[in-house]
Amino acid sequence: MQIRKILVPVDFSPQSEVALMSAIDLAKTLGASITLLHAYEIPVYTLPDGAWTLPAAQATALADDAQRALDELVKKYAWAGVPITAKLCRGAPYEEITRGATETDADLVVIATHGRTGLAHLFLGSVAERVVRTSPVPVLTIRSMK
Repeated sequence: MQIRKILVPVDFSPQSEVALMSAIDLAKTLGASITLLHAYEIPVYTLPDGAWTLPAAQATALADDAQRALDELVKKYAWAGVPITAKLCRGAPYEEITRGATETDADLVVIATHGRTGLAHLFLGSVAERVVRTSPVPVLTIRSMK
């Protein structure tokens, strides 16, 4: 299997930038392109008498901020000489990442792990772990030593 398209999910953390830099090195070696994907969810708060979510204007601002941050990452790493595009998705991150792998015809997903253990892992779960289990393509996990 040739790797020509690499999907790199980013959450704008230092760990996801480490994964992006690893993907860039790999893409240079293989002559591949990179798609950055950021998935976000609109928070919904359940109350005893109903639910509350962000007003439309704030939800739009959240999406606009995420798109700006993605665009900045593309510009920041333009020096690498690797074709990099960006994709913004709204939904559960692991579901959007696996869907994005299919939609972009990715041959590989390169994703950061945050290294959470114990209660943090139990309550927050692991997006990377879920992606490894559900991805239609191979997944390379990168754990930064920060």
